[in-house]
Amino acid sequence: MSRESLEETAQTLVSPGKGLLAADESLRTIGKRFAALHIPSTADTRRAYREMLFTTPGLATFISGVILFDETIRQADERGQPLAQLLVHEGMIPGIKVDLGAKPLAGCPGELVTEGLDGLRDRLHAYEALGARFAKWRAVIRIGAGMPSDACIEVNAHALGRYAALCQEQNLVPIVEPEVLMDGAHSLETCAEVTSRVLERVFASLRVQRVALEGMLLKPNMVVPGKSCAERASVATVAATTLRVLRRQVPVAVPGVVFLSGGQDAHAATAHLNAMNAGRQPWQLSFSFARALQDPALAAWSGRPAGVPAGQRALFHRARCNGAASLGSWDDSLEAVMPEMGMTVH
Repeated sequence: MSRESLEETAQTLVSPGKGLLAADESLRTIGKRFAALHIPSTADTRRAYREMLFTTPGLATFISGVILFDETIRQADERGQPLAQLLVHEGMIPGIKVDLGAKPLAGCPGELVTEGLDGLRDRLHAYEALGARFAKWRAVIRIGAGMPSDACIEVNAHALGRYAALCQEQNLVPIVEPEVLMDGAHSLETCAEVTSRVLERVFASLRVQRVALEGMLLKPNMVVPGKSCAERASVATVAATTLRVLRRQVPVAVPGVVFLSGGQDAHAATAHLNAMNAGRQPWQLSFSFARALQDPALAAWSGRPAGVPAGQRALFHRARCNGAASLGSWDDSLEAVMPEMGMTVH
């Protein structure tokens, strides 16, 4: 894949009105979500759940690509078709999570560094052969007493840059995900200051490591107060503050910003995205949601074959709402009506 092809794939992933479905939960994470609904977490139930999501009629109207977990990209549907090929058949681009998770950072109590660079070149080559066309790496930044340290920001920024360079070498579009967590009592202003620091160092590392910005996507957090903060922020304030940080730190060469939901409820994440798209921005602003897309679908499905239609309707509904938000055309009236699957109108 040439640099031009990388750029084309990145642009396709942020096609107007479309975003990404993050279905890359680790075995531990999906096990927790299944357990909350008394669903056994086995290779078969996880495959059945993700197949239910991926075969939702009309999903590709609003979803351009799907981020897979290592197990999932190696699985096949009931007919024996690899799930990555199934996505292509349904009109979506397969992607893959390639980091190995966040681990304690030596010398920095309470802070984390994402691991997985060892052997990454070979793993990326294998994933590309399995059908992946883009990849994702998540860094985790905590806000708290003395956190984040400069060391934490620097080592995670370096890892993101190294990962992105290796992805492009192996013909995969890197999604760069530096997540400043919502956990804590910090204010909106603190989140803005930390997010700005993190993005500054991330893009410095990307430049040093010669990553082609036109062939990548950024997946940041929205700037929101901590979950325990007594002072909440309006939708308009969250949107304006997030955009201010992005304008200061994100080069216009980056084709798109696909926000993570970061623990926001589905409605809030959609409302914030919509508000940011009220005016024209230098990048396509869209979504790469996991729980904010999946939670209603998972609850409706609940591990039951008979729950597949309800689960698909719930996913289609949330995808449609977020597709509209990525165009700045969402409002609460869309939330009130569950559309027929396969609708193509926003």
